[in-house]
Amino acid sequence: MELTGTIEKRKMQEQFLDMHPLERERGITIKLQPVRMHYSLDSADYILNLIDTPGHVDFYYEVSRSLAAVEGAILLVDATKGIQAQTLSNYNFARQQNLKIIPVINKIDLPNAQVEKTEEEIVSLMGISRPAGENILKISAKMGDGVEKVLRAVIEKIPAPRGEETKPLQALVFDSKFDVYKGIIAYVRIFSGKIKAGDKIRLTVQKADAEAIEVGYFKPELVKADELGVGEIGYVATGLKDISKVRVGDTITETQNYEDSSFPGYEEPKPFVFASFYPRNADDFNYLKESLEKLKLQDSSLHFEASHSDALGPGFRCGFLGMLHAEIVSERLKRDYSLDLIITSPSVEYEIKLKNKNEELKIKSASKMPEADQIETILEPLVEVEILSPVRYLGQIMKLMPEYRANYIETGYLTSEAVILKYRVPLAEIIIDFYDKLKSVSSGFASMNYKFAGFKESDLIRLDILVGGEAVEPFSRIVPRESAYQEGKRVVEKLKELMPPQLFNLPLQAAIGGKIIARETIKARRKDVTGYLYGGDVTRKKKLLEKQKRGKERLKETGRVDIPQEVYLEILKK
Repeated sequence: MELTGTIEKRKMQEQFLDMHPLERERGITIKLQPVRMHYSLDSADYILNLIDTPGHVDFYYEVSRSLAAVEGAILLVDATKGIQAQTLSNYNFARQQNLKIIPVINKIDLPNAQVEKTEEEIVSLMGISRPAGENILKISAKMGDGVEKVLRAVIEKIPAPRGEETKPLQALVFDSKFDVYKGIIAYVRIFSGKIKAGDKIRLTVQKADAEAIEVGYFKPELVKADELGVGEIGYVATGLKDISKVRVGDTITETQNYEDSSFPGYEEPKPFVFASFYPRNADDFNYLKESLEKLKLQDSSLHFEASHSDALGPGFRCGFLGMLHAEIVSERLKRDYSLDLIITSPSVEYEIKLKNKNEELKIKSASKMPEADQIETILEPLVEVEILSPVRYLGQIMKLMPEYRANYIETGYLTSEAVILKYRVPLAEIIIDFYDKLKSVSSGFASMNYKFAGFKESDLIRLDILVGGEAVEPFSRIVPRESAYQEGKRVVEKLKELMPPQLFNLPLQAAIGGKIIARETIKARRKDVTGYLYGGDVTRKKKLLEKQKRGKERLKETGRVDIPQEVYLEILKK
């Protein structure tokens, strides 16, 4: 952006396209971000449209939408880390879309950069003929070294966008956001025809008619234009206020030339992880709904539906692509919309076959699970996990996997030093702390990617956690029968560390059905009620202590235990 003059040098800053504070804090890209650049090469002028996408497995949908809107991809590999599991996944995505791929090694300026090793991995992955050095670009994005070669390679190797201007308008919506004044702003790629402000348009999937209030492109802020033509990436302000009318993956056409044609190869995101969000203050329910709708507009892989809990009141059952996705959404609701939420333990979708009924039940939370005597079989979702790691950590990883009920499939090699392990694992096992443990046993070098692999019958039961004798719904979970005791013991021990003491003894229990399988007690907080006494008969002291004891007994019967949000989040993180 600096080389093409898109951003003035004085305005440049690190992570320029990572607009959200969360992206800057974590050093990751969460949202795709388009930008248009003008560049002159060999006395010819070019317009380049770049979409910066995330790399993490939880945001694969951002990548799949972007790939549907472009002609080529820059496969950027960190020289200090080499190829990661998500690099394999994103490379395969781009191959499926028949895109021209330009491999680039970044961060060559760092002292721990392993350029030759990374080059060998890319050669092996892409099947590039030797000498590899000519085909793989080596750059330092921070210092600017070699970046001009990337611009030249993009212009020389990536084909210009195809399309016919004389045909009716056909534009792919690959992202959207909400603006108070302009309504829903659709991010589009024009495949045929053209669009200008004032044109009547139709969104084909939702069959919604609107008028293009404004059109323009990204620099990376919105810049108004007279019209958008074939091959261009830009935005269309629709003026629509109803968030459900604009869906990512929809097609914009002219009203008079309406054809119900959507673009092929466009994946609808399927949520894997489910958790319920309840506002701590029930009056915030409608505000939570509005906030989720606004987030959904920016993040179409977020799913939610209203739900009600006897203990926590009205809330929403939300579906996510993974735990990082769930964490980012809860953090955004907290920061951007100042919501105080209670979040239930994450779970996956189970299929239950009931006895004496030819009926199948799909449940996403432990609270919806029928009694054990009504259940014939429980099916849980499986995923195929692909782990990419240096060979020296192979033993530690193979020792870790059985703890997560993993079934080994095969071992492959990317290079002589990098191994690819494949396992089939229950999804419920990997959504919480598996990634952290994998990083821990491999000193941070291993990476993982996963895809859905069907359902499997398992021996599962519902585990409840009781605080002060009452079941706390957000802590309920579905666990394998053989590990129920260890899991119950772990949760009550963790709760004992995290829960603030009350003015009375607080029992923490793990239960299966009506049977208690683990217990811890938080001792009562003591107030020195005899501190002001300065002598006299000992019965005075006993009298005060007896009075305190009776008060604690009363409190134990009537007192309510308030569980802080941090406790929910800590237990959720396992």
